[in-house]
Amino acid sequence: MRDAMATTTNSSYDALREAIVRGDIAPEARLVESEISTNFKMSRGAVRTALIRLEEEGLVVREPHRGARVRKVSDAEAVEILQVRAVLEGLAVRLTAERIDDAGATRLRALLERHRELLEGGDLLGASDANADLHAALLELSGHGTARRLIRALNSQTVRYQYRTILIPGRPAASVAEHTAIVEAVVAGRADEAEAAMRSHLFNVAQAVQRAVLPGGIDNAARGVL
Repeated sequence: MRDAMATTTNSSYDALREAIVRGDIAPEARLVESEISTNFKMSRGAVRTALIRLEEEGLVVREPHRGARVRKVSDAEAVEILQVRAVLEGLAVRLTAERIDDAGATRLRALLERHRELLEGGDLLGASDANADLHAALLELSGHGTARRLIRALNSQTVRYQYRTILIPGRPAASVAEHTAIVEAVVAGRADEAEAAMRSHLFNVAQAVQRAVLPGGIDNAARGVL
């Protein structure tokens, strides 16, 4: 019975966390315990525990007498996180290139093609999901559990930027070219090239965010993809 309750609680927590990470619950939005309890089918005690966990992850800010709200990541902080991700994901794809097999190569090519098709078809939200799936597959195939956990924590802070950088001139085409270079290097087993391509990709995104001139900052822009 306790195991079933724990599973349900964890599932509800994951759903709440995902809603925040994906931007379904907007930055600065207040997190009202009663609403969360109803919407995510959690007890009030489970909600309080969830908010503490989310605060520890840097996704939520809790203030005395004011409750909790979704933390907004600044452009400057997003750039720093992207730079750190570049190093960690570079390591991960190096390992992926060293251990790639035919099944993994087929999977990556299919994900890359899906990403390209959605971008060319103008489905920006779908392309963003495909982008996330491709990055996740590259990490999974690396077999490096610690890198995957660290990258997941960092990515949760900047995932909302994945929906906004599409407004930066040249990023859609650059995104396709950069992801193609990563996948081709990995599939060919060229570890050095794969690592360099991933680092270049994420550093380019960080630089694009730094250069972006958008009213109110890039976080107020429309959805797009990295």
